[in-house]
Amino acid sequence: MTVIRNVKGILGTKLGMTQVWDESNKLVPVTVVQADSNVVTQLRDAAKDGYTAVQIGYGQIDPRKVTKPLAGHFEAAGVTPRRHVVELRTADAESYSLGQELSVEIFEAGQKVDVVGTSKGKGFAGVMKRHGFHGVGASHGAHKNHRKPGSIGGASTPSRVFKGVRMAGRMGAVRHTTLNLTVHAIDAEKSLLLIKGAVPGARGQVVLVRSAVKGA
Repeated sequence: MTVIRNVKGILGTKLGMTQVWDESNKLVPVTVVQADSNVVTQLRDAAKDGYTAVQIGYGQIDPRKVTKPLAGHFEAAGVTPRRHVVELRTADAESYSLGQELSVEIFEAGQKVDVVGTSKGKGFAGVMKRHGFHGVGASHGAHKNHRKPGSIGGASTPSRVFKGVRMAGRMGAVRHTTLNLTVHAIDAEKSLLLIKGAVPGARGQVVLVRSAVKGA
């Protein structure tokens, strides 16, 4: 069953973390996200597309680097080309208009949000770093075994390694969503969102901030 809800979202750039004092004089760690130049580039409706959604564009790009089909897409919306585009399924898509500018004021302080980003890449990592394996003992004759995973399957039966066995490999650089973060404060003049806690990704990465799907 499809759940119909109203979702608000905005794209922004993670500037980094800092700390601020709240009204109770407690230190709060916050991540600063700059979310300016968000515009509505497309509206989807149930009659034509089978679902309702709003497409948001963010970030400047040299118009000469945009393909002709994309240039026509942005021209139809009456906006200049944007570097990043995201689509949000929401039941109130008809309340938006093409070319409408979205600011950080769609959120308010204290609101729960989810942040979607790409986690930092760690390269090729062993099982202890990648999966939290305990490794092998450090003494009692252990020789160059300390960070090995141990047995990954029986030799005689089943004579193979099952699919999905956790092993070493590339770690990070994947889409990650952090749920139920709190918007600590908003600076509408500078288009800044101060979100309590850490959000996925490195500084300078583009993240999507949207209404929380759980516990809101």
